[in-house]
Formats: sequence, structure tokens, C-alpha cells
Amino acid sequence: MKLPSRFYAIVDPSGGHDPVDLARVLIGAGARILQLRLKDTPARDFAASARAIALLCRKAGAIFIVNDRADIAILAGADGVHLGQEDLPLKAARRLMGARKLIGISTHSVRQAREAAAGGADYIGFGPMYPGGLKHTRDGQGVRNLRAVRAAVKIPIVAIGGITEARVREVLAAGADAAAIITDIVRAKDVGKKVRSILAIGASATQ
Repeated sequence: MKLPSRFYAIVDPSGGHDPVDLARVLIGAGARILQLRLKDTPARDFAASARAIALLCRKAGAIFIVNDRADIAILAGADGVHLGQEDLPLKAARRLMGARKLIGISTHSVRQAREAAAGGADYIGFGPMYPGGLKHTRDGQGVRNLRAVRAAVKIPIVAIGGITEARVREVLAAGADAAAIITDIVRAKDVGKKVRSILAIGASATQ
């Protein structure tokens, strides 16, 4: 798998945005891979947002990933699902999703990264990269650990956790194929402008 962009957009309501409206802005600004992350949303509302965003992504030619919920990903016709270490096992998710759908796995160590790659994950998330971020992380993995993961696996790596626009170039230089950003996006005064700026950084970085 080759990621379509060096910016991995995450639709998260933490900034007070409506998920579908936020997805529309992200896509309009040029995002071409989106993950819908609705941790505390009832399944009915999660599914409704997923169906609406799946349609937006299809029209734009963007990849749509659903966080955690393989069932909702299937119902919405998403391109894939992203799973954490405590979510549905990769093997079970593959049986549900099928061979053609994408499965991403969150990892926090070289061992987990290798297990995900060996198990057939299409890409991995790795982090949290820095302190702070949406989860108010006290410690981050840092670029040294990211480089170690890059040396350990060949599948794409999405760096996540505490990444701001100012740090995008650093994580890409350390081996990430893309940077996932939540807080710096959803709290921006102009989300579209912020996305376009991050995309420009990604485009100028050496692949």
C-alpha cells in the first residue's frame, strides 16, 4: 500500500466540530485519506456519520478509514478500519473486512510494529510521538523510536500523537510515511488553511 498523502486526516469532534462538516472541510482543503474517530458516540450516530463521510470521500477519490469499528466500516462501505491494541484482533478483522479492505494497527513499540506487519496489516500507526496531544500524553516515543520502527518494517507508518504543523517535517524525515494530526487541526481558527499548509510541507519533504 502507498498512502495517497503525507497528511493523514482524522475526523474527531474534540474541537466541537460536526464530524461530517469537518470531513467536508478536510476534503475540500485537499486531504485524501481520512479516519473517522468517534470514541464516545452512540453506534447509531457513528454509523450515520460514517455513511455520510464515505459518500464525500468516494466523490473526492479519498480513502476513508473507520476507527475501531469494523462493523460500521462494513456498513458504511468504508475503505478500511483502524484498530488499537485492545480492539478486534487483526486476524478476525481481516476475516470480516475481506482481503481488499485496508486495516491499520496502532503500535507503540518495535515488537508491536513487527507483529502487525507479519499479521498482514496494510499500515501501522506509531506513537504517541510527543507529549501532549489529544490524550495529554506525558511522554512521547520521539524520533529515535520512530527510526527504529522504520528500520523494522516495510509497510507504511503513520506517526501520531502530539504532532503539530511545526513537527511534521521532523517525523517525515525520521521515516514516517504520513503524519496524523488532531488537536492542531481541530483547534485551528481556519481548518482549511491549516490543512493546506501541512499538505504543502508534506509535498516538499523527501519521500
